[in-house]
Amino acid sequence: MTDKQTQHAAPVRITGLPGPGSGGGPPAQKGERAKDIQGALRRLMRYLRPYHGALAVVTLFAALGTALALAAPYLMGRAIDQLPKKDLGALLVPVLLMLAAYVLSAGAQLIQGTLIASVSQKAMRALRSDLFNHMQSLSLRFFDTRAQGELMSRLTNDMDAISQVLTNQAAQLFTGLLTLAGILVIIFILSPWLAAGSMLAFPLMIGLVGIVGKKTRKVFRSYQKRLGALNAVLEETYSGQRVVLAFGQEQNVLSKFDRANEAVRSSGVQAMTLALVVMPMMGILSNLNVAILCGLGGWLAIRGMVSIGTIAAFISYSRRFAEPLRQLGNLYNLVQGALAGAERIFEILDTVPDQTDAPRASVFSKVAGEVQLDHVTFSYIPGVPVLQDISLHALPGERIALVGHTGAGKTTLVNLLSRFYDIEEGTIRIDGVDIRSVSRDSLRRQLGVVLQQSFLFSESVLENIRYGRLDASDEEVFAAARLAHADGFIRRLPQGYGTILSERGQSLSEGQRQLLSIARAILADPAILVLDEATSSVDTRTELFIQQALDELMRGRTSFVIAHRLSTISRADQVIVIDKGRVIERGTHQALLAMQGAYQRLYLSQFRHQPQVPG
Repeated sequence: MTDKQTQHAAPVRITGLPGPGSGGGPPAQKGERAKDIQGALRRLMRYLRPYHGALAVVTLFAALGTALALAAPYLMGRAIDQLPKKDLGALLVPVLLMLAAYVLSAGAQLIQGTLIASVSQKAMRALRSDLFNHMQSLSLRFFDTRAQGELMSRLTNDMDAISQVLTNQAAQLFTGLLTLAGILVIIFILSPWLAAGSMLAFPLMIGLVGIVGKKTRKVFRSYQKRLGALNAVLEETYSGQRVVLAFGQEQNVLSKFDRANEAVRSSGVQAMTLALVVMPMMGILSNLNVAILCGLGGWLAIRGMVSIGTIAAFISYSRRFAEPLRQLGNLYNLVQGALAGAERIFEILDTVPDQTDAPRASVFSKVAGEVQLDHVTFSYIPGVPVLQDISLHALPGERIALVGHTGAGKTTLVNLLSRFYDIEEGTIRIDGVDIRSVSRDSLRRQLGVVLQQSFLFSESVLENIRYGRLDASDEEVFAAARLAHADGFIRRLPQGYGTILSERGQSLSEGQRQLLSIARAILADPAILVLDEATSSVDTRTELFIQQALDELMRGRTSFVIAHRLSTISRADQVIVIDKGRVIERGTHQALLAMQGAYQRLYLSQFRHQPQVPG
């Protein structure tokens, strides 16, 4: 086992319940609000700044579409006023103008929607690229301290929330504000008395949106909390499905899921019921407003102060006024959730990489493979050293075996050699050059790593091997597979080298996955090789088969081997025994056995039942 392993399953996402009265889209992130609204908004706007020209056009068409839409009720009122004249020509003009207004308004909205979708998706692409690129610059220390599911949530859920707001809600917000302002201006121009009367119901509408919105936020927070618990059950069950089946715990898991699922259902019903209250309540208030307008308008019409067409226009405007109010109330939660997600994304973007190349870092072109560690000390947690005063010297082509109990510091040692972490004290040199003075990319191109748990991508076998060197030809891939003794089983696969592997290569046996990893390392042709317990997860027969491939891989290369199997250790040029982060013994296999110390005790406890392999 490695000294430091943390595994997290990919998050299981459950969506489908809209936010409070939103009518769709992802719910706000657990009702969370942004801590610094202006700061998050300002930084988001930077991603829209390159498209200010397109945004100006969007604004123009939004204003044009809103103006045309608001002109239609006025034209309808003028058409109604023409009816008593019984003049078809006079009636036809406002009717045609009203039809044109509706058509042109729809066209303007279509252009506005297309442009805003294009701009927002370009901005989201830039934001996703910045986040993903920045994460590639962060060291393993960053990922060690964060759950994989939590990081994936930022890349998916938070990005989705921002994308929804930029693509849909931002345009609705702007159009809604324009609509409200436009309606207020028009109705006061048409008739201040009717406008004042229509205002009687509007405060009630605004109050309804505020009160119901506040209550629904609380219920939705509860819903999101229970949804998170259900996600946790699914994630845990998915990750531990083999254990569930092995111990016959299917019924227990089903009961646990049913309880969490019922809690989500109950909370979801409450949330949706409250969210749906807004529509009928708005309808009642809107109809109340119509009644007020009809009564007041009739009284004014009898006295010749307004026309029937004006009353009809007012009724149309009053119904339109309620919709933007409801939308703005719904958008508040969504915008808050998006800005909170933006803050979480910017938190990662603001993380300063703890590993950087030197200002004028040199580049390794080709190395002989001499490795020297001088008094190296390192700790993951400050004040708790994992390695203390480690020194060793490996000549080009030598095999160095690292042995010791689990947690002794073996894997940490090779992690430092790969510069996944930077040491605190001492130096690590390759061919006499301090590895901190060369670029990390050129350093890692000199290293080949075969881990205990081989990682394969959901791509073809050919591309998984080619990952060792992307510019390799097919023939070079085939040659590497033959050297790794993997060519035979690959050609027996359904599509041979073109076979698409399942996630993490689960359709292959552990031994087959390891052979593909070895073929990948052979193709990379590294000067220095790291084998991190590469055969510990396979049976003895498969181990002997893999060992042949490893021998081919290690030939002529400086190799660091973390292993518990005698077949590898016995042929090492040096065996380094590590205990509690310190080197306590070193020498050849036979010399250390003769010392009758810690290595011999490890040998007797772990290897005495295994067959001797001649050294």
